[in-house]
Amino acid sequence: MTSQTLREARKYEEASEKMIKKEERPDFHLSARTGWMNDPNGFSYYNGQYHMFYQYYPYETKWGPMHWGHAVSSDLLHWEYLPAALAPDDACDRDGCFSGSAVALPDGRHLLMYTGVLRERQADGGYGDIQTQCLAVGDGVDYEKCEMNPVLDKADLPEGNSAHDFRDPKIWQKEDGTYCCVVGSRPADGSGQILLYTSPDGFEWKFKSILASNHNRFGKMWECPDFFRLDGKWVLLTSPQDMLPEGFEYHNGNGTLCLIGEYDEETGTFTEQHDQAIDYGIDFYATQTILTPDGRRVMIGWMQNWDACAIRSPEEKWLGQMSLPREIFIKNNRLYQRPVRELEGMRKNKTEYRNVAFTDVIRLDGIRGRRIDLELTLRPGDLENMYRKFALRFAQDDTYQTALSFRPHESVLKIDRKFSGSRRAIIHQRRCLVNSKNGELKLRVILDRFSAEVFINDGEQVMTATIYTDQSAEEISFFADGDVNIDVVKYDLV
Repeated sequence: MTSQTLREARKYEEASEKMIKKEERPDFHLSARTGWMNDPNGFSYYNGQYHMFYQYYPYETKWGPMHWGHAVSSDLLHWEYLPAALAPDDACDRDGCFSGSAVALPDGRHLLMYTGVLRERQADGGYGDIQTQCLAVGDGVDYEKCEMNPVLDKADLPEGNSAHDFRDPKIWQKEDGTYCCVVGSRPADGSGQILLYTSPDGFEWKFKSILASNHNRFGKMWECPDFFRLDGKWVLLTSPQDMLPEGFEYHNGNGTLCLIGEYDEETGTFTEQHDQAIDYGIDFYATQTILTPDGRRVMIGWMQNWDACAIRSPEEKWLGQMSLPREIFIKNNRLYQRPVRELEGMRKNKTEYRNVAFTDVIRLDGIRGRRIDLELTLRPGDLENMYRKFALRFAQDDTYQTALSFRPHESVLKIDRKFSGSRRAIIHQRRCLVNSKNGELKLRVILDRFSAEVFINDGEQVMTATIYTDQSAEEISFFADGDVNIDVVKYDLV
């Protein structure tokens, strides 16, 4: 039965959505139906459609008591909103339905697993959030919370682990029909770890093992874990809070982490072999992946960052969008990413230039726009006298611009949106160390009205940033301090 809280949320979002024009949203990135969006939840394939749920507060463009928003898509790019799926209306989640995941059951039902939050008075007189894992079952539109909730609570935690940081279950079904889930947790040392639980049917769960431990190496609490086999290896994705920088690999604050290694299924232990950031830009957090019907592992993330939420004016009607879905694979012991191939079906109006040699600033006829797919190959014009800097400037007019700049002597690529029109003193720049030989670099830049996603060297690294520059700023220019040579291919995305 639908609760009054959920009915009110559904009524509000339906009315509020009508106040947002199509051109005020991204075109092929999922954004909040209204109000606030953060983590992707329940990314799954069910009844012939891709389902995406998301952390949601429909009433304001700021974080509030968490609901689950809901949308579906046939191509991972164009989304149709469905009514909100969950609201904080139960005894164990009255202060929030936090992040979780979804799986199709053998009987045809859709199972959601999420973190319920209950704020309780503590022994010291203060209040703390008690986090437990809960279930809901539905038909793809309406979901009923299970009477046995919560199915995992503090009694299911290893000794010393905190019930205040126990969240974000990611569930999957094994080949033998049983189920596993990983959950983020905080042990006594104050850092993060990932716990593994198993179930014969998706409803009765028990603790299996501590899958991986942070030991204060990569930030503190590890949120939003995902764990899967990919190209002969096992991959653990998570989003650590309160990171410290390590060169250009990891940045201060809330970040992303990919661990690649081996998994002993019998003991439930993961052995790390390689680590890296997932995204090197500004706005990317809380990933979830799905195995598509045709066998691709596709990842999506919240295209925002807790350290930069103030970029959007509170007067706007929505805040928060998802990244472009990305096909991921392992190459050279690294996680590579590329835009889902469905995007190529949107490419129109090809404009191409080859071997353009220039110094200083140029613009090229037909190279402009805010919903585009731009491929750029950069080479030095004179190997004996290497150029000092190259920049691609986009979302540009006489006042505003966002820039990618590359310095070959340092092999550092920087994304910079400080001139994008934001009036907030938040993070506007990120840099990453890229692989460049003799000043050569390959970039693929996807723009969709309010965002830029930069795929470097065929997906070896990615940099993501949101930008809210007025849509009339659609010029693109190229800058070179020294002699460079470029190939440019641009498609409109329609």
